[in-house]
Amino acid sequence: MIKLRSKRLSKSNSNIAKGGAINSGSTTTVKGCGVTGGDEIKWEVRPGGMLVQKRDCKESDDKVMITIRVSAVSKWHDISVEATSTFGELKMILSLLINLEPKEQRLLFKGKEREDNEYLHMVGVRDRDKVLMLEDPAIKEKKLVGLAGRQVSGSPYLTVTA
Repeated sequence: MIKLRSKRLSKSNSNIAKGGAINSGSTTTVKGCGVTGGDEIKWEVRPGGMLVQKRDCKESDDKVMITIRVSAVSKWHDISVEATSTFGELKMILSLLINLEPKEQRLLFKGKEREDNEYLHMVGVRDRDKVLMLEDPAIKEKKLVGLAGRQVSGSPYLTVTA
């Protein structure tokens, strides 16, 4: 872990700065979030690789529910899930609404197919975002071949050869 020291925000030693922040020397406190000040700042690496200051907000402790609009062929489904859910969990919920098993579903977000173990919040899914659900073409083809095979064997028509 990288340890960095904080810099002084201003040359003056004013107690209250504008915007709700209190500045006393090298310690900075922002109202609403517990941003640690002093000589040591905690850092975290975001999914995109950006290094940012770690904040401990009270809002992040609660389970944040988001509503996702899933397009399944010609129908829309609004599904409420936790922001930290995976695409596999979303497929399980969709399988209850649509008669497709999770392995038969393909979920697309921002033009890319997402894996079952990817987290919604890590790929950028927010409240009221749209996800496209398609049936797996390989499984769809196997179903059609299976249905076609049944029709040929049980067909009432016979081929007459001379």
